[in-house]
Amino acid sequence: MQANPSRAQSVNAANGLAPGAPGGLVLGVDTCGPSGSVALGRLTAEKLQILGQIELAGRSYSATLVAAVAELLGEVGVGPRELACIVAVHGPGSFTGVRVGLSAVKGLAEPGGTPVVVVSRLAVLAHKAGTQSAALDAHRHEVFLRIGGASAKTREVLASAGDLTAIPDPPAEIALCDDAAAEVILAAWPAVRLIRVEAPSAADAVDLARAQIAAGEFVDLALLDGHYLRRSDAEIFGEPASAASSQRA
Repeated sequence: MQANPSRAQSVNAANGLAPGAPGGLVLGVDTCGPSGSVALGRLTAEKLQILGQIELAGRSYSATLVAAVAELLGEVGVGPRELACIVAVHGPGSFTGVRVGLSAVKGLAEPGGTPVVVVSRLAVLAHKAGTQSAALDAHRHEVFLRIGGASAKTREVLASAGDLTAIPDPPAEIALCDDAAAEVILAAWPAVRLIRVEAPSAADAVDLARAQIAAGEFVDLALLDGHYLRRSDAEIFGEPASAASSQRA
């Protein structure tokens, strides 16, 4: 469901663009990884110009995210209501990071009905590397894995090295940005070509989202949620205790 497309069109018109064309200021938010970032760009029908990006230290998103957004917007003299769109990286990654980021996005978007586009961090990484498959460290000797290709439907999963060996047609190449993911991938697929790039950023997310913005593929804020690919530690490690409690009852 689109979130107030007329808002996007009015901002486009203010920037001298045809109705429905991509345009105006776009904020990117990525708080899924060990470190994060926020970026502000100006999108026109021809190009994306990144006006600024601020790196965010991990485990400090709740204290620094909103201030970083305010700093970026202040540098160009605008407020949240003047954004044409917000691009949110909704996972996979840290549960806390994803939730903090999406909560901030909702808080920024709801007052002015600003359209929101969501993208997967795996998709951003693959796009940055110029390939279709990607992997990120998921801890516990597992990876978040994106497998894409012209002949098969793109899918994203949580997998261990053992899970990977059961995949019949592994990709020829995979984008990576951390050594832990590379170790898991090579343990299962020693012949795969690894494409190493820097960790994806909010600016990379905005670049990937250009087509979605142009197509008006905005998310319904009421349905906006994290792309987790696995349960939280509380759900995993809380089950035995819950089961024991049920048995005692």
